[in-house]
Amino acid sequence: MKNILGNHLTLTLFGESHGKYVGAVLDGLAPGLEVNEEFISHQLTLRRPEGNISTSRVEKDPFEIASGVFKGFTTGTPLTIIIPNGDTRSDDYEPRAARPSHADYAAHLKYHGFEDYRGGGHFSGRITSAIVAAAAIIIYALRKKGVYIATHIKHIAGIYDRDFDDISRDIDILSTKVFAALDEEKASLMREEILKAKADGDSVGGVLESIITGLPGGLGEPYFDSVESLLAHAIFSVPAVKGVEFGDGFDIAKMRGSAANDAMANVDGKIALSSLHSGGIYGGITVGENILIRTAIKPTPTIGKNQNTINIPDLENTTLQGKGRHDPCIVQRARVVIDSVIALTLADILTGRFGTDWMAEK
Repeated sequence: MKNILGNHLTLTLFGESHGKYVGAVLDGLAPGLEVNEEFISHQLTLRRPEGNISTSRVEKDPFEIASGVFKGFTTGTPLTIIIPNGDTRSDDYEPRAARPSHADYAAHLKYHGFEDYRGGGHFSGRITSAIVAAAAIIIYALRKKGVYIATHIKHIAGIYDRDFDDISRDIDILSTKVFAALDEEKASLMREEILKAKADGDSVGGVLESIITGLPGGLGEPYFDSVESLLAHAIFSVPAVKGVEFGDGFDIAKMRGSAANDAMANVDGKIALSSLHSGGIYGGITVGENILIRTAIKPTPTIGKNQNTINIPDLENTTLQGKGRHDPCIVQRARVVIDSVIALTLADILTGRFGTDWMAEK
């Protein structure tokens, strides 16, 4: 199993949902990056369950930085973050009926029955807390270099948020929102749809829309390490992600070239695009413009309705009504995880282009 993301700056994940800890190791960090533990805690709150639209399993995430930081700054050696697990109810996962559209059966095939299946084990969304904690250090450093990442809920259950408008203002708004919709009225309607699904013993999915600002042009290594390739690889690694598109994505196939092309102009010495139909990336390379990405998140597979499935390991047919504590919608919690894997990927690309110390340069 490969648990390492990145080439020049790498993230290694470890742990299981109901194990003692989850955690991450960052290797290849520049020495001298400020580590703001309050910011790490803030980022973790954005991933945490919220009220009756989320699971009732609420972890406090009291993280510990075990290595790689001295007097509040990175040392340049591997940085390890450990987050203890708690509030687990492992009995909810016996007997073993495979949850449809979950990783239960796939994990059984890969690990021959030796996998820790409690709470989804290593395939649980719980593991993403370590991603968020580690990436918070990167996000904080990127902001100091003028690179910002923000994600809002594009739609849930057919309820659409407004588009990005004033980008700087919207980034500020989203930086503190737990439920990351820009339009408060639409946010309320989304919550209502989540609660309706919950009342039916069901779940809903949605789409997240991310914007990246402040990246220099010339990033990307075509063919196989293009910016889209690396970002899509990282985003698809997040549990529940089933689709990634840049700019207009699949809708661009419906256009003529005259409509799909992004006109260019020199505005006060800087090249500006008239639109982001191609997402701000050309030939797999950044051009110094904003980058627009959308991510499709599937409905949570564990639901309260009866579903046909099989038992593990005897593979006998059975039915399953999901037990345990699960989110009727994971979209709002996945938002900060998407921000995090984007940040990790961008930092890896930037480190490869400009060298390890670039992240810490003033």
